[in-house]
Amino acid sequence: MEISLIKHVQLAKVLRKRPTDAEMVMWRHLRAKCLGELKFKRQGPIGKYFRDFICYEKRIIVEVDGGRH
Repeated sequence: MEISLIKHVQLAKVLRKRPTDAEMVMWRHLRAKCLGELKFKRQGPIGKYFRDFICYEKRIIVEVDGGRH
């Protein structure tokens, strides 16, 4: 892995451990499958950007603004 990719992955882990209040609420609903059987993942790099939530199957990205944005 390239050094910058390693740093991105480490930053994603930090972001997962320190979600905003809005992200916590959204994740609670996504994990409870409130949108049917869609599977979402949290905080990961896509290029030089981080997405809050992503459903790979349906190609959906959800960004949630919180107090730190």
